[in-house]
Amino acid sequence: MLDIYDFIIVGGGSAGCVLARRLIDRMNVSVLLLEAGPKDWHPYIKMPAGFTKLTGETHSWGYETVPQTGLQNTKIWYPQGRVLGGGSSINAQVYTRGNKWDYDNWAAHGCDGWAYDQILPYFCKAEDNDRLSNKFHSSGGPLKVSDANPHKLTKAFVRAGQQAGLNFNSDFNGAEQQGVGFYQVTNREGQRCSAAAGYVHPIADDPRLDLRTKTLVTKIVIEKERAVSVEVVLNGDVRRVSARKEIIVTAGAIGSPKLLLLSGVGPREHLLSVGVDPILNLPGVGENLQDHMDVFCIGECSGDFSFDIYKKWHMAMWAGAQYLFFGSGPISSNVCDGGGFWFADESAPAPDIQFHFLPGSGLEHGLKKIKNGVTLNSALLRPKSRGFVKLRSNAPSEKPLINPNYWSEDADVKCSIAGFRKAREILSQPALRSFIKNEAMPGKDCISDDDIKEYAYKFAKTDYHPAGTCKMGSEEDPWSVVTPDLKVKNVEGLSVCDSSVMPFLVSSNTNAPTIMIAEKAADRLISEYNL
Repeated sequence: MLDIYDFIIVGGGSAGCVLARRLIDRMNVSVLLLEAGPKDWHPYIKMPAGFTKLTGETHSWGYETVPQTGLQNTKIWYPQGRVLGGGSSINAQVYTRGNKWDYDNWAAHGCDGWAYDQILPYFCKAEDNDRLSNKFHSSGGPLKVSDANPHKLTKAFVRAGQQAGLNFNSDFNGAEQQGVGFYQVTNREGQRCSAAAGYVHPIADDPRLDLRTKTLVTKIVIEKERAVSVEVVLNGDVRRVSARKEIIVTAGAIGSPKLLLLSGVGPREHLLSVGVDPILNLPGVGENLQDHMDVFCIGECSGDFSFDIYKKWHMAMWAGAQYLFFGSGPISSNVCDGGGFWFADESAPAPDIQFHFLPGSGLEHGLKKIKNGVTLNSALLRPKSRGFVKLRSNAPSEKPLINPNYWSEDADVKCSIAGFRKAREILSQPALRSFIKNEAMPGKDCISDDDIKEYAYKFAKTDYHPAGTCKMGSEEDPWSVVTPDLKVKNVEGLSVCDSSVMPFLVSSNTNAPTIMIAEKAADRLISEYNL
């Protein structure tokens, strides 16, 4: 490791991988990419279905929330990627971008340059779509996007959705988001295409890139209102590494505010309370946490129809052989190949509920497994509830306090219940009756709104989409952390680039939008530094 680089990127997740690639694509720059977790070598990472084995502490941070007041003080399991590629190395690979309204709303709230028509080219720049090529899609980008090979139960689900009143949608990322259909995914020919695989692997041997994994950044050093270096733990020793041009924090919606706070950038009173010397009083750091909360239905199948059949040891061995020799079979599936977007609130400007259909059961954390079943997740897309990320202490190794503040707003409770009821309605349609014999969870006795609340208190989960904790906004916005060019306010040479900058959580999975944010940020860096 050298002592100085042109750019230091803190966090080897999706955004960090994008930035490293785009900067290295230019001439005469040196880039240090730092990741706290390991390299993405594990075989499960390449396997599309392998994500079901990767959310423990080997490849994630092993977080949980503080007790959620709105869920009767339940703590929620909260995995976040801790591996090269970040969430894109351990997620279910669903490729959705959000609604046009999301980005136009960003622009309407002080985020100049982030309206939908302005960010659409960056989605296209990232994409190598194997089916679509039009105004909304392109080919040739680093990120391989493909059609899933839908399970027969998923096909039945899509028919059931139409029977329940949803229109069929062949492209959730096209002209219209609402409807039911099959997801496109970030894998191809039986292998995951993470941001690491798509962006970093092709340049891994380039001498201008210094990639360091298992390297924890503990602090950004700020001198005279400029970020000049980072402190890292390397082989047990703390070392300082400097940046000539810029330090870009890409540690995610939990890690990025944590690092800023440890560096003395954040709410002054909070910093003092945990023993951190305040460098810059920036009250928005760690605030505005938003996440998609999920309430799901599970249907028990009347036969061995779902992926649950592969729980049996001999079937698991057969699936492994099928994947090893042919790159096909259940292991080549992302296990979530269909879904949809719909309205809990009919007056909403865009769909506010997202469905994820899984032709299997027992994948949700803490859930008792049944022999054979299907799962339909219902996630509230635009929660009004706001939470926070705070430090427990000034020790970099200590996990932060994470509070999404689920169901702290009555409107969120109402919409979640409406979305759950729609999910239940879909599972009861004729197209699925020959496959599903009963509702295993929550079951026929869960009828009233209060019953559904009691069920959610025990089994609601995150959709793994935290955002907003380093909010982007205008200079005048007292709660914004970064300006629309993603520079940290009142600090030279420091920017943040990941889902934490989203002022409002997008109405979809967050991986594709995070990659888009990084593509746009890379253009700013290239232009500003004349690369």
